[in-house]
Amino acid sequence: MKSSCRISFLLLSTLLPLSGSLYAADYVIDTKGSHASIQFKIPHLGYSLLLGRFNKFSGKFSYDEKNPSNAGAEVIINTASVDSNHAERDKHLRSEDFLFVERYPEARFVSTGYHSNGDNTGILNGNLTLRGVTKPISIDVRQIGAGKDPWGGFRRGFEGHTKLKLSDYNINFNIGPASKEVELGLYLEGIRQ
Repeated sequence: MKSSCRISFLLLSTLLPLSGSLYAADYVIDTKGSHASIQFKIPHLGYSLLLGRFNKFSGKFSYDEKNPSNAGAEVIINTASVDSNHAERDKHLRSEDFLFVERYPEARFVSTGYHSNGDNTGILNGNLTLRGVTKPISIDVRQIGAGKDPWGGFRRGFEGHTKLKLSDYNINFNIGPASKEVELGLYLEGIRQ
């Protein structure tokens, strides 16, 4: 009898540290319904802003309402899907001057940790791999909302913003001194699995 109690206690003490992560829900980013987008913005010669997006990407994230620090995300971008609303410019963006999509068809972000500010905002840290270079980045995140959808599912949405220094990823094409960094905006709606 004592040994069965001891085994139960050991099993319980082993599981307790994991119990925080048991409440995390997993979500798939809804790209099929076009309820997600990845956009970019960069100064053009210092005179205006050039806007664009990536039309093809996929990903997933997890979120635990009781312990937001357990949040995590992974996003894979098809770099050839870059779209700045100008065919010739997009061809140049796909070339080795910029994204070099022939050699590097994907960019990938994998989170390494999340710090919650306690007010539906936080900082998502992780590694971004672009043009074969992996660098740590931080994304300022805001939860937009969560709840049931009209199709019987449950959704949760976030927006995130970060800036990337182009030269960190071996993008050294000179487009002017005001255009050394690009701002990324991620607007992600996930469907709970």
